Amino acid sequence: MVLVARKQQLNEKILMSKYGTTPGKPHEYRQQGEKAVRPRDASTLIIVQQAAEPRILMGKRSMKHKFMPGKFVFPGGRLDYVDQRIKVPTQLTETVLTRLRRQTRSNISDAKLRGLALAAIRETFEETGLVVGRPSTDICRTTNNSWSQYFSHGVVPPLEDMDFIARAITPPYRTRRFDTRFFMVHDSTIQSDPDQVSSASGELLDLHWLTLDEARQTDLPAITRMVIDVVEERLKVPKSQQLAEPAPFVRNAKSKWLTSNL
Repeated sequence: MVLVARKQQLNEKILMSKYGTTPGKPHEYRQQGEKAVRPRDASTLIIVQQAAEPRILMGKRSMKHKFMPGKFVFPGGRLDYVDQRIKVPTQLTETVLTRLRRQTRSNISDAKLRGLALAAIRETFEETGLVVGRPSTDICRTTNNSWSQYFSHGVVPPLEDMDFIARAITPPYRTRRFDTRFFMVHDSTIQSDPDQVSSASGELLDLHWLTLDEARQTDLPAITRMVIDVVEERLKVPKSQQLAEPAPFVRNAKSKWLTSNL
C-alpha cells in the first residue's frame, strides 16, 4: 500500500510539472462575496482534424455570457436529462468508462457517465451544426428536438471512438460552476462538411479550425489552455493507444490547486 501511495504521489508530481496548475487570472474564477455553489455536470468535445498539422475546432463565447464571456472554448455544455435516458446502439469502451468512473460519487450511474459523452455530441451539433457520428440504419426514437434532428442524418453517436482526456471543476465562489469532462474524437467521425460550421444556437461565435499554436494565441480560459497541452501530448501516441492514456483531473480545494490522474 505504501508503494502504491508513493507511485500515485510521483504521478501527480509529474502531472503538475507537465500541465501545471492552470492558475489563470483571478477574475476567471473568484467572485467576491459569492457563496459556493454545487457544480453542474457538463461536457465538451475536442474534434481533431488530421492534417500535416492537426487542427481543433474552437469558437468564441458571446460577451453576453456571464460565464467566461469572450473566451475561446471547445463546443460543449450542460448535461441534460434526455442525454442520460436516450437509447443508442453504441457504447463507450470499457477502458474509457473505467476512467470516467474514477473519483466520482458512488451514486453516479454508468448511464449518467455515458450521458456526459452524449451531451458533448448533442451540444456540438447544436452549437456548430457538425454531425459527429457514424452512419447507421438503426432507428433511434426520441421526442427531443435536438436529438431528433441529429438522428435524421442517419447516424448514431460514435461512443466507441470517444476518448475521455481531462476533467476539471470550476473553483468555489462562482455563481456558475461546472464539473466538466473533456472528450476527444478525430475528424473521421464527422458525417457532414467540416468546413460548414455555424453557430445555430448563438452559443459560440467565430468558429474556426485552428492549429494548436493558433489556438494558444486566442483568449483562452486557463483550463482550456491546459487541455490543448493534453491534446498535443495525446497526439504523440499512436491512435490505437490513445484511449488507454490517463486523463488529468484538476480542481480547487481550500484555495489550493489539486491535480491527479484518472
